[in-house]
Amino acid sequence: MSITDVATSLLRTEETFSACLARINSVVLQPLLKSGSFENQKLFLLLNDHFHVLWNLTEENYRALQQTLSVSDSADIQDIYLVWKADLFLDAYIQYFSIFASCTVVQGFDHAARKKSEIWKLPKHSLQQFLADFSPDTSVAVALHTILHKPFRDHLRQYSLIFSQLEETSSQCPEKDVVADAAEQFEKLESFISQALDEACLTRGLWKSLGHRFVVGDALCVPNRRLLEDSRNLPAFASTGRSDRILLFDDILVLIQGSNFQSFDLKLVWVDAASKGKSALRLVMPEEEFLILTKEPKAQAVWQWKLNQAVRQVLNGKRDFPLWGRAGEGRDPPVCRCFKFTFRAEGRFKNASYDGEWSLGKPHGKGTLTWPDGRNYVGDFKDGLEHGFGICLVPRASEDRYDCYKCHWWEGRMSGYGICEYGNDMVYKGYFKENVRQGFGILENPSSADHPFKYTGHWENDKKSGYGIWDDKEKGERYIGMWQEDQRHGPGMVVMQSGVCYQRTFHMDKMVGSGTLLLEDDCVYEGNFSGDLTFVGKGKLTFPNGFVLEGTFANKSNQGTQTQGVLDTSGELQDDAVTKLQLGHEEFPVERRWEGLYSQFLEFIHSGGQAEMEEAFMGFHVQTSKELRKSQEYLFCQRGTEEVPGKVDFLEELVKHQTEEGLQGFLQQALMSSLHPLGKLLKALTVAFQATYSGIGANKHLLTMAQEEVKHYARKIWEFYRGLLHLALEVRGQLGAEDLEQSDLDGLRIILPLILPSVYPELSMLYMLYHEKEDDHYCQGIVDLSLLPDVKLLEFLDIQNTTVDPREKLDILRKTYEEIEQTISRVLEKEYNPPMDDLLPLLTYVVTRARIQHLGAEIHLIRDMMDPANEGGMYDFLLTALESCYALIRTEIRQSWHVPQES
Repeated sequence: MSITDVATSLLRTEETFSACLARINSVVLQPLLKSGSFENQKLFLLLNDHFHVLWNLTEENYRALQQTLSVSDSADIQDIYLVWKADLFLDAYIQYFSIFASCTVVQGFDHAARKKSEIWKLPKHSLQQFLADFSPDTSVAVALHTILHKPFRDHLRQYSLIFSQLEETSSQCPEKDVVADAAEQFEKLESFISQALDEACLTRGLWKSLGHRFVVGDALCVPNRRLLEDSRNLPAFASTGRSDRILLFDDILVLIQGSNFQSFDLKLVWVDAASKGKSALRLVMPEEEFLILTKEPKAQAVWQWKLNQAVRQVLNGKRDFPLWGRAGEGRDPPVCRCFKFTFRAEGRFKNASYDGEWSLGKPHGKGTLTWPDGRNYVGDFKDGLEHGFGICLVPRASEDRYDCYKCHWWEGRMSGYGICEYGNDMVYKGYFKENVRQGFGILENPSSADHPFKYTGHWENDKKSGYGIWDDKEKGERYIGMWQEDQRHGPGMVVMQSGVCYQRTFHMDKMVGSGTLLLEDDCVYEGNFSGDLTFVGKGKLTFPNGFVLEGTFANKSNQGTQTQGVLDTSGELQDDAVTKLQLGHEEFPVERRWEGLYSQFLEFIHSGGQAEMEEAFMGFHVQTSKELRKSQEYLFCQRGTEEVPGKVDFLEELVKHQTEEGLQGFLQQALMSSLHPLGKLLKALTVAFQATYSGIGANKHLLTMAQEEVKHYARKIWEFYRGLLHLALEVRGQLGAEDLEQSDLDGLRIILPLILPSVYPELSMLYMLYHEKEDDHYCQGIVDLSLLPDVKLLEFLDIQNTTVDPREKLDILRKTYEEIEQTISRVLEKEYNPPMDDLLPLLTYVVTRARIQHLGAEIHLIRDMMDPANEGGMYDFLLTALESCYALIRTEIRQSWHVPQES
């Protein structure tokens, strides 16, 4: 048989079928639809629509074949519309028989025959032409059911015969694969229709059997719902004890007991075979869990397979094709799913709606949780609890405002770094534990508030506790010291905007005992004094000129301060030990400051640097997503939308840079990056340093504290670097390969120059204030010397000092010395190493012409922060020479030399 013969046969088949459809339309469908409203009319209208879609496709196929054969004596595969548009035919038949099955389920043909019996009386004999075994006793319902599906199935068998013939004739054609695929799809279609009608009949029988307990139109009896399994057919029972029958539908699972039922959406059902015994299935839902028990393993396997396939298909949003068969083999439903659910059971989530990702009946992944009272949470979940980064909004009572928590969560509680923007405009940035502020944190009330303040320090159980800094912006005061239960408690210092500062012991926010008060005119008072700095009781007042007044002080109204005591006028001018008295370094050992910060880092290292702990320590910016950023617009959260750069495996990088040559560059990059743990630590330490020593805290009496703190920072960062390196090598199994030479490296020498730029503005200001008087004398000496006639401008005066690194400053000094040495050697025409006696006047000349500002502060900063390895060497010699030059200009020249004016 040729392709032309097959096309001719198909033409006759389509012509016959089209005529059949025309008769069905005129005899059955149109009379029924025109007879007025009746039960399930909408279903029959849908059936009519899909009937006409099939009819139109048949007509199109017929016309295409007729046109081809009318203009040519031959045809090929491309001319057969059915082959190239097979997907249209398949979809039309699937839609038609799906609606037909729904009519069957709700007994639509019975209702149509019974309610509209008058329209079938006259044309009943016309139904005979469709049914070979039609008799007067055949019910109209059966006739309608048969007429509206049998011709279609017979026609599909004709299609199957046509495709068999096409496969034989096109075995050598390029289109053979297309023909074979279409033939396979139509074969599946026949299986689909058979299965769909079987399911419809089974479901129809169920609704009829339950009719005396469930009224028609009940929530269970939905036209497109299909029964897949019944525990009456395949014995099984639920472990809940609340059911005597289990029904599995294509979208829900139903437990029936008496006239009551409980249904479960299959999208929310997880099936676990790994449970108690071989004949039991564990079913997990968001708020419930029970077992389906069977007597035989075979029954358990069937229930498990049907449940899994039903769940998978409802999650896909469509049934398999065919409904049961190879299409579903080897495919279980996904464990992770997305849907919306409202919790009803008692607990923290009661009445809350969750929309997001699930796993095994619990929120797991990213999602949104919303309570009726306005609370909501957007972020990560794990095993049913908030876990990871999340944003939580909590409405404030009687206010149209929210507290917004943006932080890391651990097993349903805030834990790790986070930011809280309170509805009263206060902002907290720091660490949480068990839903309360714990560890290092900053709480700030903005300047626009009635009582602006800022606290930077340690928290314990949501209260200020331990070492912390309190800025009272309204009073212009800063408290530096210990706290307990939100009260100043223990040793503390108060620094004022005016420059006055004092050190006292506090007990529950009240000053107790004696203290030290340093006034702005360099007077020093030791004794008891009140909150308004009034001298009270015994004390000693030392004046800048060296006089000492010791006795008992009192303050009477309208009479000022009065004292009874002894005034010692024999003293000389105060030395630096008095006028520059250093506070706090003994009361607050540097090891005990900022313990909350260091403990977070240690916890991160001890955890093995895991991703969750990294995010908890570093903050939420380490791991972010577009979904969360979008959600913040809904949550009224202000947060940057910049893309986070690709994250680098810092443990891997640590291993690559162990040598001293590569270590310096690696550490510099790490400390500059907020995405690196060391960079995060330095940033937090810098914030702590600025909170202490910037602004109001820029006081010369705190210089020693600042010096100690900076060096301690360097030592701790080196210690933590070593801990991270040990962890990296341990992870890679290379602990034995650690570079032993690193143990000999001086961490302070390596780290200190790298962190100085971060603290230099505040640190240099403290040095300037400490050496303010000396520098004033030095500057006056520079002015005096500048009035001398300029004999010759040295060629090395263009050297400028813009660095903050003590090593680089010393290098500049060395280069200056080398320029002096080379110039002398060039003049003398021989090598010459100037001794100190010759170097001092030349260096004085250079310094005079260079007009270096705050040289005293610079010299002391270099001396305090220089590498101890340079002591006693060339750098030490040159720094000593510069110190002598500074002293010479500051004192001797000004006192002994009257500078003449140029004429």
